[in-house]
Amino acid sequence: MEQSPEQSPSPLFPSLPDDVTVDIVARVPISRYPTLSLVSRTFRKLIASPKLYKRRSHLGVTEHRVYALLRGPSNGQPRFHILHRKPNSTNRLVVVGSLPPMSPHGTFVPVGSKTYVFNSLDALSVDCASHTLQPILDMPQRMIRKLGSAVDGKVYLIGDSFCSFSDEDGTSWEAWRKAVMVFDTETRTWGAVRIKHGLPYGALWSEAVVLGDKICLGSYRYQHAFDYEPRENKWELNEALRAKDWGEGACVIDDVLYYHDQRLDWGEVAPEKALMAFDPKQSRWSAVKGLEEFLAVETYKSIRSNLVKCGEKKLALFFTKRRDGNDVICCAEIGLERRQDGGEIWGKVLSCDVVFEDGLLSIVKCVSVTV
Repeated sequence: MEQSPEQSPSPLFPSLPDDVTVDIVARVPISRYPTLSLVSRTFRKLIASPKLYKRRSHLGVTEHRVYALLRGPSNGQPRFHILHRKPNSTNRLVVVGSLPPMSPHGTFVPVGSKTYVFNSLDALSVDCASHTLQPILDMPQRMIRKLGSAVDGKVYLIGDSFCSFSDEDGTSWEAWRKAVMVFDTETRTWGAVRIKHGLPYGALWSEAVVLGDKICLGSYRYQHAFDYEPRENKWELNEALRAKDWGEGACVIDDVLYYHDQRLDWGEVAPEKALMAFDPKQSRWSAVKGLEEFLAVETYKSIRSNLVKCGEKKLALFFTKRRDGNDVICCAEIGLERRQDGGEIWGKVLSCDVVFEDGLLSIVKCVSVTV
């Protein structure tokens, strides 16, 4: 009797059907995949196959994969680097050679296993399972000085766009305005452009995160903090968020906003740095406990850092420091725990490694995807 395609012998394990082999490999921790890819060309093909990652998602064994986009001082084009998190070894940032340099004006938004890259006039998606690119067509109009966040599978780009208007008498005119462009990642289609009147043209915000069902926009030096509710297309000021200078490198874990506080006021480096947390339910900031000594020693002279989720109740803190007279990029993995319901948040350093030797490269953005 002829075997069905689902039950055909696997080229990896001839005694097993192909779908059983996929099930076995799908349950292997993703940190082992680079080693498996060295076994044979067939293993490399399987590990790059979308079928494997769909099976991992179906089995509920997805893991967080962290990328840092590093930009050099000369060409300014950031490249994807993956954080290789090896069991019982040090973590390293390794360039993804199959992906080309990205535009220095790109906005990077992770959704599921993909990262969406929006430039001023065009866009593309990066499949972080196979490290392949796919263009996104028909971007409605040019947008500059933009930020992006995803809510319910839709990416909301917020920035400055050259918009067209018509008066009641039929007169047409164009002007720069704050606008929102919406991209549906499921259907890969664009929605209607939403124009926001009453906000000045220019760089108002430097960071965007999602808290609950709102996109929170923050800026440097306590200038602006807004909430945008995309379902209702509503805007409002957020004075509680504005109380801290969280305008770059923040992340959200379990609906709590975290950022690395490095400034005392208007550019003065703080002698005691802290990992700050904002709980929207309590509408207040607090310092994460248990990290005071580590941050004071390890990040003392670091003036820029980036946070990104790297697992359940875990974040990765990227920062630069001097080692043996050279600048290096470090990454600390920090576990988070709320000791009581609604009480203080405590952090514990799980590891801290030099992940990249050339500190002249700067981190443009860190993204976390699930694969």
